[in-house]
Amino acid sequence: MDVPTYPVGAPPREQHAWLDGFRAGARLAAPPSALPEATAPPEPAAGPGELLIIYGTQSGNAEWIADQAKDKAQDLGFEATLADMGEADLDLVMSARKLLVVISTYGEGDMPDDAEDLWQEIAGPDAPRVEGMSFAVCGLGDSIYDGFCQAAKNIDGRLAELGATRVIDRVDCDVDFQKPADAWLPDALDALLAAGGAPVAAPSSPAADPVAAAPIIEVVEAGEPATDGPWGRKNPYPATVVANTVLSGPASAKEVRHLVVSLGDSGIDYEPGDGLSVHAVNDDALVDLVLARLRATGDEVIVDRKAQRTLREALTHDYELTTASKYLVDYIASRSGDDELTHLSATGDHEALDAWLWGRDVPDLLDVDPSLTITPEELLGALRPLTPRVYSISSSPRAHAGTVHLTVATVRHHSQGRDRGGACSTYLADRRGEGEPLAVHLTPNKSFRLPGDDVPIIMIGPGTGVAPFRSFLHERAARGASGENWLFFGDQHRQSDFLYRDEFARFTDDGLLTRLDLAFSRDQDHKVYVQDRMREHGAELYRWLQRGAHVYVCGDATRMARDVDAALLEIIAKEGGMDEADAVHRVEELKKDHRYNRDVY
Repeated sequence: MDVPTYPVGAPPREQHAWLDGFRAGARLAAPPSALPEATAPPEPAAGPGELLIIYGTQSGNAEWIADQAKDKAQDLGFEATLADMGEADLDLVMSARKLLVVISTYGEGDMPDDAEDLWQEIAGPDAPRVEGMSFAVCGLGDSIYDGFCQAAKNIDGRLAELGATRVIDRVDCDVDFQKPADAWLPDALDALLAAGGAPVAAPSSPAADPVAAAPIIEVVEAGEPATDGPWGRKNPYPATVVANTVLSGPASAKEVRHLVVSLGDSGIDYEPGDGLSVHAVNDDALVDLVLARLRATGDEVIVDRKAQRTLREALTHDYELTTASKYLVDYIASRSGDDELTHLSATGDHEALDAWLWGRDVPDLLDVDPSLTITPEELLGALRPLTPRVYSISSSPRAHAGTVHLTVATVRHHSQGRDRGGACSTYLADRRGEGEPLAVHLTPNKSFRLPGDDVPIIMIGPGTGVAPFRSFLHERAARGASGENWLFFGDQHRQSDFLYRDEFARFTDDGLLTRLDLAFSRDQDHKVYVQDRMREHGAELYRWLQRGAHVYVCGDATRMARDVDAALLEIIAKEGGMDEADAVHRVEELKKDHRYNRDVY
């Protein structure tokens, strides 16, 4: 019997046109009428000349692309200089004749912490005009969030406002960033190569210029933020689970697990603050639901640029099924004509759409109109790739040689008559027991490192946000570090949610943990959070800052990190006798000096 083959890389004309139209239109930073083509570069110069490459990163991905850009630029003859936006000053950037920017966006459109200071200067009223500059911008982001690649859009638009010449349209890369970046970078460097190098004009007032539209490039192959030896996102190491135990108590509303993973002979070297990326696979039952809805057997052959494999293999290993993308929402709305979905798609009300999508997965979207016939080819064209999940490492390479420890909250809920779960957290909880293989690769986080051994640190990490701080404490103990350590930890209930209680008690008894302040929100009538404990001890916290302490925050970016940031600002203003503007400036100084570091998600 012949087996049908679905060439995913070449959808039918109607589907291809619809997807192109949607993907090109959904992410524009301004109406089409306001979006010009990339402007022509200045007259060509005699040679490549100097090229400044700056990057802003939260987890290392932008730095990885910027490193590649530098190597490729040098191959073309550029005198390329690479600079972290957290260390570059305004004069350096604005005096560049040729500039390439690689910047990530985290959360709901925020700048990376290390780029915020420089961005404020570029966006400020005193920024000089730069008519002599030629520039190109590469953005990294995650389209599941509002404000996709907003940091890149902001910088791209502002440089154009200041008179710089955009030599190529900005590229906005989704979570699998490597392939679109690889496709864009040679063209960007060629455009910069052809650009002139006229001296930068004297400062004057900015002029308006709309933000250019960015090409949206769909990717199949995964990106690679960093490698450790031969192991990376494209080639994960086959590690082994040594232990998988539940940390939370029986009465807890949560299921938090502690995993120990053997690194075997991988040669992977990590530092406290790094993350481990876990390559999960989709649950068989979820895959079966999708296959049943497609009226497919799963044996159908899928052919694309990656490989030839069966439809079941593709759905199991390559595509996100536990959450429905906004692409799929728009596609199902256009095909089904469902009133509610069409309204959500057309209005652009992100909050309403997010609320509707909560608890729903791909099978739910496919069941909006049970009469709708969808081919495997059409579905795969509208799905997001299944990407590795990054977990903060909770072990120390010196105290736990040869292994990596993870602290994982298992996501489970019941919705629309079915039990649901996080793709990776339930994979780890239910299918990766002792002795089971686990595909992993290291994700370094250079912006979340311990300071010198004698420097005091303040760690704020409720829930599983405590993971890197367990790593910090074990590392400092192993190194005999003399710096004081203060931990703020919180969760719902002390009895059932006090993670690593015995270890922290031992660290306290040994004198390693100088202070431990706890906030269990539901053990009293009024809720208490870590930011409340910070305010209660604001005077002492400020004294630690005055003595050079470094502050670290890990956990939820949406609420906790913002609340902690607000509390820190209040403490500095109150205890330092500053007005709000001076306190904001002080916080920005802490960030610039790498004394206020965040690993938030």
